Amino acid sequence: MLESEAPLTSLAFRDAMAHFPAAVHIITTDGPAGRAGFTASAVTSVTDSPPTLLVCLNRSASVYSSFRDNGVLCVNTLGPHHEPLSRLFGGKTPMGDRFAAAQWTTRGTSSPVLDVAAITFDCRIVKSVDFGTHDVFFCEVLTISKHSHSQALVYLNRQYRKLHLTETSEANQDADSPRLPVPSSVRQHPEGTI
Repeated sequence: MLESEAPLTSLAFRDAMAHFPAAVHIITTDGPAGRAGFTASAVTSVTDSPPTLLVCLNRSASVYSSFRDNGVLCVNTLGPHHEPLSRLFGGKTPMGDRFAAAQWTTRGTSSPVLDVAAITFDCRIVKSVDFGTHDVFFCEVLTISKHSHSQALVYLNRQYRKLHLTETSEANQDADSPRLPVPSSVRQHPEGTI
């Protein structure tokens, strides 16, 4: 049953999107326009041929010109132990202090790659689309690095949540079904239930 239907305003849209769970990432860049990074959840895959992601960035963000002018970025997907780092990159902390809080390496684009990220996508921006308040960067993935994390940091209802994954029980699978990790039962965490 529908609880209520809110008028379509910017606030109503943001409130509705708060119920949309999303992985948490730190997006980084480095190059002639400087080193920069920010926390984002507006990241998604576009296609696997060629491997492409999209990243949305508000044009009024202080880091916008660095990303636009450098033309490269790295999507660093975070695990639950990265919540403090996510908060640091999501605030007004000076850029040097943000990067000093973790260990970084580089790959082909020279964008900072978080050493212990769950997964990283080193990319070059191949297209930018101006829409509303944001630019949508289409990013060709050049390299991928994965760690063996079995947990993810997600953002839901304006709070960080920890998503724990477990392997499916062999007794509950058909021989033809894929053996993929599935979300565990709902668990109580200090930050809330997911």
